[in-house]
Amino acid sequence: MDRRYQGQRRKNFPSSSSFNSSTGFRSNQTKSTKVSNFSINTPKNENNSINIHGGRNTKQEDEVQAEAIVGTCPFMCPEDERVQRQRLRDLAFFERLNGDPSKSSPVLAVKKFCRTMSAKQVQASEVRPLLVLEDTLNYLLNFLDSKEHPFEVIHDFVFDRTRSIRQDLTMQNIVNDRVVHMYEKMVQFHVISHHKLRSSCTSSSISSVHYLNLEQFTKALTSLYNLYEVNRGSNSTFGNEAEFYSFYVLLHLDSDGQATGESLSLWFRRVPSSIIKSREMCFARRVLRYFRMGNYRRFLCAAAKASYLQYCIIEPYIDQVRAFALCCINNCGYKLHPYPVMHLSKLLMMEESDVELFCNACGLETCTDEVGNKLLPTKQTTFNRPKEGFQRYSFLGLEQLERQIASFNI
Repeated sequence: MDRRYQGQRRKNFPSSSSFNSSTGFRSNQTKSTKVSNFSINTPKNENNSINIHGGRNTKQEDEVQAEAIVGTCPFMCPEDERVQRQRLRDLAFFERLNGDPSKSSPVLAVKKFCRTMSAKQVQASEVRPLLVLEDTLNYLLNFLDSKEHPFEVIHDFVFDRTRSIRQDLTMQNIVNDRVVHMYEKMVQFHVISHHKLRSSCTSSSISSVHYLNLEQFTKALTSLYNLYEVNRGSNSTFGNEAEFYSFYVLLHLDSDGQATGESLSLWFRRVPSSIIKSREMCFARRVLRYFRMGNYRRFLCAAAKASYLQYCIIEPYIDQVRAFALCCINNCGYKLHPYPVMHLSKLLMMEESDVELFCNACGLETCTDEVGNKLLPTKQTTFNRPKEGFQRYSFLGLEQLERQIASFNI
């Protein structure tokens, strides 16, 4: 059974690529993360056929959608594809029977995503019906609980196979509420991956993997918004809809308002009023406002009230905000009055031991007074944001969030 969780002028914090150690503000050459153009209106292709599931339409994809076949494949992977991939030894680690790269089975093999798809070549026996797709998705998401393999290995497999699921849904043009729940699960997968890839991937690989995950995250989210609209009854919303709409707002934390598609002000006009007034959306708007104002104290206090999925999106910016706060305190503090580390701990919502490590990572030294209190001397000229990024530090006030993480189940 599906156990779903319940759930302007910019005075910005410094980005990792453009931090000025003397001022703490962005330079004019900052490159912001590009967020795909979201639309809650149902997009249509050249043939005026509905494209609910997102992605860029090609002529071939238009033809496939226009013919909207009904899949009959009873397995997670069509038999012909499985046989061919066995022959080519093209089996993922999780698909191999007893570890043999040339052998698989119907209960292990999962259909791969195919970038080139011709409508004339697609047969009903190669497309999985909705029930099989639901079972396949649940099977894939079970891998997220595995502790035996690095997360990037699991992500690579699930990432590709969930794209294939979306492809089969597109070819059949299925848009009911069951598909809404499937897309919610796939968006959750990309959100969790957005968080976990930062700690599991090496610095050399995280950039490309993280970018590809964000790209599919935004595409799946766009499709989900369209599905919400198609399935919306009079004055009704889906249980988790408000939280999923809040993701769009939170994705603008790393944006300078350039190349982000539709502006937030225009986007908000098309969001249902019940969603705008929801607790989840109010939280997202509040966090974004504090971030853009440079109000680090309120940002950190608000971040502690995030849901698990919301925290997965904003977590990369927490240490960025802390570094900005530390820069302000170092530059603006009185020279003869060092700042107590205990007060910094409360301000930055960190353990005192982590505060010292954080200060050292930013090039600042701490000292101890005659009674043993830890202090941060201000006006140090050595402040510098580490190029390799920050390690993971504690975040006080997240007891409720930690309970969510422990019980979270896609």
